[in-house]
Amino acid sequence: MLVGGTAYAVGKNNARRTQSEQDQNEAIQELQAQQASQPYQAPQASQPYQAAAPAPAPATGGEIADRLAQLGQMAQQGLLTPEEFAAAKAKLLGV
Repeated sequence: MLVGGTAYAVGKNNARRTQSEQDQNEAIQELQAQQASQPYQAPQASQPYQAAAPAPAPATGGEIADRLAQLGQMAQQGLLTPEEFAAAKAKLLGV
């Protein structure tokens, strides 16, 4: 009788473990499907927030080119997000 009870307990334990693994695999597959359906967003480096450069007063063509170059360098260094760069550029160009 003891052997039969032990075999039953082992079988039941294996069944529980198998079901648990199946549930876990299903949950992983659901998460992977959700992640695959969402566009990838690269993590952004944690840098202190800096506001975009304020809109300058109307300037000459050479000054505008210099300011655009400065904005471009700031964007390349990661000091401005692409959105901040675009906004500052639009203000500079009066668009």
